[in-house]
Amino acid sequence: MSRTAVVTRTTKETDIRCELGLDGTGATEIDTGIGFLDHLLVTLARFARFDLRLRCKGDLQIDDHHTAEDCALALGQALGEALGERRGIERFGHAYAPLDEALARAVVDLGGRPWPEVELGLRRETIGMLATENIGHVLRSLAIAGRMALHVTLLAGENDHHRAEAAFKATGLALRAAVRSDGSAAIASTKGVLV
Repeated sequence: MSRTAVVTRTTKETDIRCELGLDGTGATEIDTGIGFLDHLLVTLARFARFDLRLRCKGDLQIDDHHTAEDCALALGQALGEALGERRGIERFGHAYAPLDEALARAVVDLGGRPWPEVELGLRRETIGMLATENIGHVLRSLAIAGRMALHVTLLAGENDHHRAEAAFKATGLALRAAVRSDGSAAIASTKGVLV
């Protein structure tokens, strides 16, 4: 069974098309209009081994917020749709990812209950054209739309580029573990249902 999804999201602020394949190689084609956001999404997909095509035309003449948020919401929705009933998945995943002096930890539960806890402690106002406040917001929006508990914590680091990238690497690695098939058709829950 193919675990793929195509999501379109069109508002007065953004126009997005997101194509996601969970059982891929990490191939990406991403163009959000914000270079550092592209970089973070490529990083997440590469380490999750998701195939991801995402195009966004957003109201960047206003600022980066709508584009960053809506891309994360579209990706989260695509993840949820690609998982379907979430049968036969490991459900939980965790990972540590270093990038030079930076170290991040991510823990995910794809049990259907959205809960983001994201502590990045970034210090710069922007990285490229992306406000650092929106980096954590992307992860929170992804968790909510993807109906997952996501805990991401930066444990060390001085360079905010390294710190942000390590957080997305760790998140990608944790997602890779959580979406992995466990070889059954069972729902990984003592209740017999997710949520």
